[in-house]
Amino acid sequence: MAEITVTEADQRRASARILDVREDFEVEDGMIPGALHIPMGQLQARLSELDPAVPVIAVCRSGNRSARVADALNGAGFTADTMAGGMIAWTRAGLPTA
Repeated sequence: MAEITVTEADQRRASARILDVREDFEVEDGMIPGALHIPMGQLQARLSELDPAVPVIAVCRSGNRSARVADALNGAGFTADTMAGGMIAWTRAGLPTA
């Protein structure tokens, strides 16, 4: 698992699946456009919603949960990275939310 910057995540959005692992109440403040929302606690049950052929960029509020999710996904045969600083860094950088 690599830790990538918000700029790298933004550049890779077209070729990777952004996976937002925050809780439902957290995504009410906005998500990265096109992201798939699967709360961390539901990941195992909803793993089939991800395509193992598409790289994953895991995102949470600050980067802690997403790092654990990226590790788990890599262990399950996916290619996954985590976005450093999470949505806090994304919004500070002025990047879009939906």
